[in-house]
Amino acid sequence: MDEAEVREMLVGPIRAVLGEAGLIPLTDPQIRAIPEILKGSNVLLVAPTGTGKTEAALLPIFSKLLEEKTPFKPGIKVVYITPLRSLNRDLLDRLSWWGSKLDIRVAVRHGDTDQRERTAQAASPPDLVVTTPETLQIILTGRLLRQALRTVKWVVVDEIHELASDKRGSQLSVGLERLRSVAVSDIQIIGLSATVGKPEELARYMVGEARSFSVVEVPVPREMKIVVEFPKPSSEDILLAEKIAAHPEVAARVRKIADLIAGHKAVLLFTNTRATAETLGNKFLVLGLDTPVKVHHGSLGKGTRVAAESGLKSGGLRGVICTSSLELGIDVGLVDLVIQYGSPREAVRLMQRVGRSGHKIGWTAEGVIVAIDSDDFLESIVIKTRALSGMLEPVQPPPKPYDVLAHQLAGLLLERGRWSYEDALSFLRSSSAYASLQEEELQEVLEFLSSKLVPPVVNNQRTSRIFTRPRGIRQLYEYYFNNLSTIPEVKQYAVVNEDSSEIVGTLDEEFVAEKGVAGIKFVMAGRVWNLIQVYEGRVLVKPADDAIGAVPFWVGEEIPVPFEVAQQVGALRSSASSLLKEGKSLRETSDILSSKYGVSAEALEMALSELFETVASGLPVPSDKLVTVESWGEFVIFQCCFGDKVNRTLARLIGSSMSSELGATIQVDHDPYRIVARCRMPAGAAASHLIKLANIDIGSALRIGVENLGLFRRRLLHVAKRFGVIAKDADLSSTSITQTAKALEGTIVYEEALKELIYMDYDVDKTKEVLGMISSGSISVEIVGERSEPTPLARPAILEVGRKIDLIPPEKAQRTLLGFARARLLNEEIVLFCTNCKKFVVRLPVREIKIPLKCLDCGSNQVGVLPSEEDARTIRYRPGLRRSRAMMNKAIRSCTLLSKYGQDAAMVLAGRGITIRMAEKILEEKEKFGKDLVELIVEAERKSMSRMWAVGKRKE
Repeated sequence: MDEAEVREMLVGPIRAVLGEAGLIPLTDPQIRAIPEILKGSNVLLVAPTGTGKTEAALLPIFSKLLEEKTPFKPGIKVVYITPLRSLNRDLLDRLSWWGSKLDIRVAVRHGDTDQRERTAQAASPPDLVVTTPETLQIILTGRLLRQALRTVKWVVVDEIHELASDKRGSQLSVGLERLRSVAVSDIQIIGLSATVGKPEELARYMVGEARSFSVVEVPVPREMKIVVEFPKPSSEDILLAEKIAAHPEVAARVRKIADLIAGHKAVLLFTNTRATAETLGNKFLVLGLDTPVKVHHGSLGKGTRVAAESGLKSGGLRGVICTSSLELGIDVGLVDLVIQYGSPREAVRLMQRVGRSGHKIGWTAEGVIVAIDSDDFLESIVIKTRALSGMLEPVQPPPKPYDVLAHQLAGLLLERGRWSYEDALSFLRSSSAYASLQEEELQEVLEFLSSKLVPPVVNNQRTSRIFTRPRGIRQLYEYYFNNLSTIPEVKQYAVVNEDSSEIVGTLDEEFVAEKGVAGIKFVMAGRVWNLIQVYEGRVLVKPADDAIGAVPFWVGEEIPVPFEVAQQVGALRSSASSLLKEGKSLRETSDILSSKYGVSAEALEMALSELFETVASGLPVPSDKLVTVESWGEFVIFQCCFGDKVNRTLARLIGSSMSSELGATIQVDHDPYRIVARCRMPAGAAASHLIKLANIDIGSALRIGVENLGLFRRRLLHVAKRFGVIAKDADLSSTSITQTAKALEGTIVYEEALKELIYMDYDVDKTKEVLGMISSGSISVEIVGERSEPTPLARPAILEVGRKIDLIPPEKAQRTLLGFARARLLNEEIVLFCTNCKKFVVRLPVREIKIPLKCLDCGSNQVGVLPSEEDARTIRYRPGLRRSRAMMNKAIRSCTLLSKYGQDAAMVLAGRGITIRMAEKILEEKEKFGKDLVELIVEAERKSMSRMWAVGKRKE
């Protein structure tokens, strides 16, 4: 069917405005999806970002809606579900335009919707509501809005690949079944997904087990260009390294990125962790680029994120350094380049990120991966090849999570007071998330909710095989509404230098759970620290003498590298090794392989230098079919190309086996290509611990001693919170978590935590496969023996941590950190507010503030500083509030500081956690004693942070 024929299938009012909407011609996804949706089929539309998927779903729905308008019956007709509230903001603008043209009422409903709007929606429901999975759970139980859902005929689930990959998807899967039970008509579901592997499995998950569906999969319709760079330090980079206090290798990467940003109009620079985004942001601030950039990630405030999004869209910014926070379809305008800092670690993630560029039909999507080290480069070229070949990782939903099931059972009881086991099982199994749910599992969850949860929220009558509401329905409501979110709240821990009592920074719960044991070395704030103790929400540390064996503090955030990617890196190593052994030079080998992988021969030559050194030394090259084992000092290194999850599984099993032999707990770390055990043991003896694993039951072995595992305690903490067993603000440092683990052993909560641990962190099936191949000889194990220094391919994990994670030499640390702070403060944006007319509000970077300040509305010089634009609106429109009066007082006091001290005052007021009183004291001290202003601000920020943590612990 051609494009014109598809347009003719839509009703006249829609056809009349297609040109105005910029939808002539229709895009390929629209041409292919619209006829299928008009047929009434459940449809999963899989297409790259920026190809008009939203309109592909909504135009045929609007068309059918307008055909039925005689006039509209009151009630919601379309539910549009998105994973992020920020996507809702973007969508509302687009959908409101269509609504105004077609006389269709559109509204957004989520956690930020104010009470007045909620009341209006309940009294007069919109035709189309945009919401999140969590808010749908609320709407399903609302008295008036539940009635409004009876008229629903269509559900659109945007970014369904993102939702289905975790427990939010499980919740939504049952939620959609509950919505079907409310609606009078059968509901048509349209899922919108970025390009993923095995889309049929995702479609089945979306619609449920017994329903038919169509998959409209549109291959990348536009050219996608991906380049992998491995910058080599030049003499220019050595000078730059001094300026930004970094290794020349780091400086080379920063310079390369700066050049790329300068050569483009709008750039998204993706990093894999928030810490990396912040570090790069600091480097660019110190560089003082003419091309301004901002940082964007989920931990930043809404105002900061919106400023970065709108800045890139308006052209005020040239680039935004971001994490997965901008991976989804938030509107940031036309991006002409995506840079990925470090390996993207998955092919599907690379496709989604690069797909954000050339976000217009006919444009080329351009991406550049800037590799960090040799492993990173080889991994990146493998992932690039897999992405462009369509070898994408499939979405893997969690297996029938019991914590989500408990919450949904509470929801079912709110809707109907009595359920038989048979009816509940039939209903739940219609959702793909629980298609294989057994009656015994249902009974276990019900038993927990009725007899072990305090207060009980279910009356479970096991002999009668029914369950009903408890006597006190209030506790059922409280349980349901207090546990709506499946997203774990990640606690942060203050890192305190035991020698000086200063707070160095903060660690996420993930790191503390997996790595938080005494003696581990980790890198933070450009230095290496020894962990002494985790105590009462704080991590006590001391400076370490060297970086040997140190890990970066953001490892808990890293995306796992799949087994298949690591194996292909191993195969690439094997190919290079074979060519070198045939007598080819390193350059000749690089030339041959660079043409195969489409990368620079010079960059590949750099990346293969350690491998060349390995072959030249007569050492075996670890690959997809060869594991090597060596010992060096107090380390045993297994080199194995099995990816993160398999290597984590093997590390746990090997560590347990070695610990049993040695009679002491040993530290074992891993990356996608190595397992490093910190103990003294001959390589041959260590290898035997790997080989004998083929004879054990891996699932059972992983359960042994699991209660002592930080990773398990973290999973148990999150699961117990979802079950409503422990408070939302409980953390791993609390001694009660160990007691809770013992109390929950044998319960469905404990079982779910184990299930989540094995699903999220390990790969039992693939590990069995690997051990079987080792046992059969398909994968060889070669003992390298005792070494006086690590082999070249082991070195990056042990000795070269400084170049990879950017250590700052101790003698330069103070000067460097002050330089970063000065650059940060000058680029920090503050909100200026006229205390006279209360109309003038503007957000400006400190560096752009010109003294004397004048209001552009009334001409007054009474311009002060407020924390946010929201505070300005509160002062103007609700002056009688106590908060308004307090904020007005602070703004007036800041006027005095700005007029007396000028830009210095603006810098101080931009400091983190600095109050007006603190600002007055700092500025007086600087003027009186001539102290360095930035040093005074940084010291005040540290004290403020310490007070914040102290207050937080007292509240707990």
